[in-house]
Amino acid sequence: MSSATDRFIDAVFDFERAVRAQDPEAQQQAHMELHRLYQSATPEEMAQGGKLLADVLTDVPPGPRANIAVLIGACVEGGADPVVCAPSVLANLAESLDSATEFAQQWATADVGEAPDPEHVELDPELFEYFGFGPTLSWWTLADWNRAALAMLSHKEVRQDFGHSGREIIRERHDALGEISDRWDKCLGYALSVLDDEPVIVLHRETNTGYAMRMTGIGDNFQLHTLLADALIGSGHIPGEAPSAEAVAMCRDVPGMVHTTGSFNLVAPDGSWIWNEGTPSDIPVVDGTRLLVLDPPPYQRSWPAGRFFPNMVGDLTLERVLTPDETAVWFERVSPAKGPNEE
Repeated sequence: MSSATDRFIDAVFDFERAVRAQDPEAQQQAHMELHRLYQSATPEEMAQGGKLLADVLTDVPPGPRANIAVLIGACVEGGADPVVCAPSVLANLAESLDSATEFAQQWATADVGEAPDPEHVELDPELFEYFGFGPTLSWWTLADWNRAALAMLSHKEVRQDFGHSGREIIRERHDALGEISDRWDKCLGYALSVLDDEPVIVLHRETNTGYAMRMTGIGDNFQLHTLLADALIGSGHIPGEAPSAEAVAMCRDVPGMVHTTGSFNLVAPDGSWIWNEGTPSDIPVVDGTRLLVLDPPPYQRSWPAGRFFPNMVGDLTLERVLTPDETAVWFERVSPAKGPNEE
């Protein structure tokens, strides 16, 4: 007899068998049991269940497939190996983005007004006949695929294993959908842009000093800004008010958010502003290395400090202080600061 703690795995095995047997009724029953039991599953069950579901995901009928992907994401958040679970989820996301773009293109050609918002409009089965089963279903389930993918991309190992080229494929398809519809998802777009072990040269214009730094897993520039202030002001390299230890911890790996005040204006080498609302990938590459300039803040900015992706560990390390000669060479590549609306 199964114990209370292994019923989730029983349901996973039942679902896997039903999928292999192509038994819709048994699949539906096991699917319902999966959702009823996964919240009480142990990390060990999550680890085993996530792998089993990922192995069978592509064989799951299209209707429930996105929902099973979300459950795989929940297993990863509960202890399953993200590297093992990610390939099938991300491959299906790429296909879903393509198919959703096809739906958007067909809808635009039909010229019947704005495309339906799946969050507020119930799926009309007649749409399958007009726009095709795959494109229509992908349009309605895309949010689930995005959610499942984010659970995978929150892990550095997945981002490294998937590689830049793999993420670029999804990014291109995601951007293509955004060009023809309003379904560009900020969280997915930012996750696909996350940099890992990325060197960056940081120049502080007021003190004419430079720093070689390295960043990993930073979701947005608010998070980067806070970590920069800690690394440079908190360590006494430049003057200013450092963020609290609590704010810094929350930008690395501690849950939650806490109020902080900005210390700089982030500026590109050409003098244009780099907005806190953007991502570290906005920092231009100069001679093979990202180059960022810190100027005085033009006005006081404050925000809740923390991680854009709550399950993504972020870090920024100061590797060394540049010599005056090295700093001077980098400053030769820098223009005076511009106003916020100047090209």
